[in-house]
Amino acid sequence: MMSDKPTLPKATRRTFLKGAAATGTGVALAGAAKAEGDPLITEVQSWAQGLGDGVDATPYGLPIQFEGDVVRRNVEWLTADTISSINFTPIHALDGTITPQGCAFERHHSGAIELRKEDYRLMINGMVDTPLVFSYEDIERFPRENHVYFCECAANTGMEWAGAQLNGAQFTHGMIHNMEYTGVPLRTLLEEAGLGAAGDLSDKWVYIEGADASSNGRSLPMEKALDDVLVAFKANGEALRMEHGYPVRLVVPGWEGNMWVKWLRRIEVMDGPVESREETSKYTDTLEDGTSRKWTWEMDAKSVVTSPSPQSPITHGPGPMVISGLAWSGRGRITRVDVSKDGGKTWETARLAKPGEKMALTRFYLDTEWDGGEMLLQSRAMDETGYVQPTKEALREVRGENSIYHNNCIQTWWVKPNGEAENVEVS
Repeated sequence: MMSDKPTLPKATRRTFLKGAAATGTGVALAGAAKAEGDPLITEVQSWAQGLGDGVDATPYGLPIQFEGDVVRRNVEWLTADTISSINFTPIHALDGTITPQGCAFERHHSGAIELRKEDYRLMINGMVDTPLVFSYEDIERFPRENHVYFCECAANTGMEWAGAQLNGAQFTHGMIHNMEYTGVPLRTLLEEAGLGAAGDLSDKWVYIEGADASSNGRSLPMEKALDDVLVAFKANGEALRMEHGYPVRLVVPGWEGNMWVKWLRRIEVMDGPVESREETSKYTDTLEDGTSRKWTWEMDAKSVVTSPSPQSPITHGPGPMVISGLAWSGRGRITRVDVSKDGGKTWETARLAKPGEKMALTRFYLDTEWDGGEMLLQSRAMDETGYVQPTKEALREVRGENSIYHNNCIQTWWVKPNGEAENVEVS
């Protein structure tokens, strides 16, 4: 249930600066007072006294050295080996919603493989009129589409079921990225092979395999396959990275990342699911009584404050500040995000950077004042279906603590008077 929200006055730039000046930490006025004696303003600096790099210094552009800490990170003890492991998107250091490919999390079951476009093949077989094999060039000749979608590992936030574990938004919520994909609708390729032989499609499935050693085979209902699934060969305007399935991967909007099969090799039309390892012993939700929920594909509405957070502390002292974070839902658009500074006792409605997009990350901001006191920061997302992100307590009442996957609980950061933040659980 949603609690009553206070009516917030509409802040203007003038009132914001006026308030900043009153605290003595104004972002503009305090800075202006220092400018007269600030050598970075009054003296010519070294970077303005000579020539910089030429246009060919980095033929493929790289981040400047001062941003060298904005990288994916692995948790060494999480898996036995990095070959079958995961690293995490530095969501605490990013803004907006589009994830650079070089920062986007990786999950491999048998390591990332090198596969040339010239050697790439995609087979469609099974209950089709004409089994077909496509080359990379064949796929590029079909009409293509562009869509922005998030990809979230089902295990994102999974370590938090039993209590606060990992101290950083990157590690608690960083198994997610959001990119613009270019590709061909899967239905286009299925229709090219012909689905007449399958008869009634309402009970049909497709089984999807990758070209890597694990194959990561997953069953997909035909209804979803013919809806919005994309056979993608570009991300953010450029070729997929090796670790993201180059040269071709599957994009399954709103559904768990394990179904987004990389290095896509084969799609078989079938009269039922295969029930492979990745959809039985793995990627199912074990309940308190030992039974497991089956076919939990959709990622429920979720959010997290990315700044301030353990890896992004407050460094500017009391006064005006921006609380920022991300929200998403596999069931549709995010329509609203609330932020609490007191552990869920009261809530304020955040500002969405732009209207939510279907199955894509939404950036939210709360422009506020910090008095230098402790905060228990939380965010709570709502999507267009009316679903409200639950507390961890509410999730545990239904599913216990045996689960690994699909934890979309409200996250709490304890912000201390020195501006540092820590992952805690509010009970």
